[in-house]
Amino acid sequence: MAEMLSEEGLDLLFRTARSYNGFQDRPVSEDQLRAIWDLMKWGPTSANMLPARIVWCVSQESKEKLAALASGTNGPKILAAPVTAIIGMDLEFYEHLPRLFPHTDARSWFKGNDKLTEVSAFRNSSLQGGYFIMAARALGLDTGPMSGFNNDAVDAAFFAGTKVKSNFISTLGYGDPATIFGRSPRPEFEDFNKIV
Repeated sequence: MAEMLSEEGLDLLFRTARSYNGFQDRPVSEDQLRAIWDLMKWGPTSANMLPARIVWCVSQESKEKLAALASGTNGPKILAAPVTAIIGMDLEFYEHLPRLFPHTDARSWFKGNDKLTEVSAFRNSSLQGGYFIMAARALGLDTGPMSGFNNDAVDAAFFAGTKVKSNFISTLGYGDPATIFGRSPRPEFEDFNKIV
């Protein structure tokens, strides 16, 4: 039976956590990137499909290549961050289902059904993107998720020759509080919810 997180844990993941526009000049190690994956992979996806594929832009060369494909102020954010993750979605995720979901022939549900495959890949890689953010926060890191970039150009530059398409990108590091403004309002339960 699951136990509740402490108030401090809830703050770390949700209430005081923020999306950062800039980061402290502190490195993020490969071990930390692996630790993020090793947490986020446990988050549920439909039929355990795990369609997310991540390119971790750590080198100056990769960050410059990605920044050139971003819009507005996103390019400078990418260049200044220790790491930027490209969260992609594999449109052939079903090829891994015999191993990841061996209980039944789930591959046959998706093979040849492009519409179902695309919707499923997008939905579940987006879920995994949320797990990425939560895992980073749980490990003491901060993120800056964004969608202002040229998806087709990013796909050509980072996923060429594959069936992987970009979903969103996120900077990663130790957030600099000077780069954010006050928290925007959040609605009450009654504003956006209905119990039926």
